[in-house]
Amino acid sequence: MKTLATDRLILRNFTKNDAEDLFAYLNVPTISCFLCLALENIEKAAQEAEKRSKSDDYIAVCDKSSGQVIGDVFGVAEKHEKDVFAVGWNFNPSFQGKGFAHEAASALFDHLFTEKNARHLYAYVEDTNLSSENLCKKLGMRKEGHFIEFVSFKNDANGNPIYENTLQYALLKREWDAQRVK
Repeated sequence: MKTLATDRLILRNFTKNDAEDLFAYLNVPTISCFLCLALENIEKAAQEAEKRSKSDDYIAVCDKSSGQVIGDVFGVAEKHEKDVFAVGWNFNPSFQGKGFAHEAASALFDHLFTEKNARHLYAYVEDTNLSSENLCKKLGMRKEGHFIEFVSFKNDANGNPIYENTLQYALLKREWDAQRVK
């Protein structure tokens, strides 16, 4: 992916040198859907950073002034619908609540709609993740679905799956364009 710049951020491909910053927010993920990405040590973080450096699936979000990776965004095309993208974000808790996710996601959406010819973006959000739900709304996404006991990311003490309710938000290119005109 080409590097994108916003007022406060740089969005770029990961490099193998991003392991320490990646470990800072993936050693103990705070959102259930990212538990499968948990990194147990810096060596695993180095492997993950190397893997991410070879793909456009995860885009590093860097603080422009320090260069530190503060999170990531993704926009992955569906296999059978090349103009439909699953989108999402994951940020270091130390940088949450400062508008960085909105700034990064807006840049990603612009990129997907203009450079990748996206027609439809969608995001899955656990119904307990109010900050991501609010971000979807702020980005102009609309709620398309509410799936009850949709997915499990962890088990209880007895090994039984704990199912979570999941919301689906979506945005069409024409909706994005219309809100940009305002």
